[in-house]
Amino acid sequence: MKTIGLDIGTTTISGVVLDNQSRSVVQARTIANGSFIDTGKDWERIQDVSVIIPKAKALVDELLEQHPDVEAIGLTGQMHGILYLDEEGRCISPLYTWQDGSGDLPVECLGGKTTVEWLRDEYGLPAATGFGLITNLYHTKTGNVPAGAKCLCTIEDHLGMQLTGRKRPLVHSSNAASFGLYDSEKGGFRKDVIRSCGMDVGMLPEVTDALAILGEYRGLPVSVALGDNQASFMGSVGMEKECWLLNVGTGGQSSVLSDVFFEAPGIESRPYVDGKYLLAGSSLCGGRSYAILEKFFRAYAKALGAEDREQYAVMEELIRGVDLHADHMNVVTKFKGTRTDPNVRGSITGLSEDNYTPQSMIIGVLTGIAQELYDMYSLIHEGTGIRVNRLLGSGNGVRRNKTLQAIFSDMFGSKLELSPYEEEAASGAAVSAASAAKKRG
Repeated sequence: MKTIGLDIGTTTISGVVLDNQSRSVVQARTIANGSFIDTGKDWERIQDVSVIIPKAKALVDELLEQHPDVEAIGLTGQMHGILYLDEEGRCISPLYTWQDGSGDLPVECLGGKTTVEWLRDEYGLPAATGFGLITNLYHTKTGNVPAGAKCLCTIEDHLGMQLTGRKRPLVHSSNAASFGLYDSEKGGFRKDVIRSCGMDVGMLPEVTDALAILGEYRGLPVSVALGDNQASFMGSVGMEKECWLLNVGTGGQSSVLSDVFFEAPGIESRPYVDGKYLLAGSSLCGGRSYAILEKFFRAYAKALGAEDREQYAVMEELIRGVDLHADHMNVVTKFKGTRTDPNVRGSITGLSEDNYTPQSMIIGVLTGIAQELYDMYSLIHEGTGIRVNRLLGSGNGVRRNKTLQAIFSDMFGSKLELSPYEEEAASGAAVSAASAAKKRG
């Protein structure tokens, strides 16, 4: 069976055609998302839905034209973010992405507290800016929920509606949990808290734990969208235990399969499939940390009169053959804080006359990226006993950087393998589509 998997990422939109029998990617295609809207507000990270959806549908159509024997379509995309729909299922807002910082803004009616602070103080619940219901709470308290809004969902859920003609979204628990204010252990939104906060519980979408079929597009079943973390795990690991998936894209994630619910500061227990959980920790600045460093080097090169171009190749050449165990500077790469503390910032320590070099700074940043994910692993290991039997890397931040691969292997004490598919999330969506179609019969 051939299936299509589509992944709406923050910076790219990817599609694959997967041969599920041989577990091989027949075709992969990636295009730029290119939909960010410049509002002049540093904290606001929103995207234009009217740009994203036509691009995504065109990519599906292109793959279907080239592979008429495809039998099902699966979807995934960026988690946490939300958009608003009217009663007819039409989008009436931009996409407020997972990078949106409104949850860290002081709100007058909350006594000057941020929505994140207020939720923690009033209800003792973990919350983080960028989570959909925290964004919605900010909009509710500041009067910015769009007029006529009747429901909210993710961008991938909205694509599923557009493909199948649904007027109301059906959201998989993997995406629903990413909104926050969701009880993953009991399986449902914390409606009492949501109502008490002044939000409209009628805006919550219908949720399913199953790999359900949303409807059909061009005669083909379209399965419910998975969160990109779960889809990446499905495409890379499947149901293998004690296999840790380290993903470095714009952000970073450390994930492992678990039979039991477990949470700790910065660690979420996310719904997966078949009653299992993904224990996951997320860093806000994974691959972006390396991009920030590249921007630093590029600015200096430009000041010297060099062409304004990417410096990644130069950076790789600088650290070729460098001893990873030498005395390098220590770099904390929490440049945008953490899920639990947005006020944390990065730092550089351990400087000496010998290690105050570009090479040491590059190694320091890469080690900082790895260290943040390792610290999350340590929390999970200490709380559950789950160890590293196998280590997989995914995302372009890992695939394109052999030094980071070596640092991960050394830090975790296990050889890092690259996941079998380059477009892990899209491939996982294609796998989920095959499962959903088979269950449907």
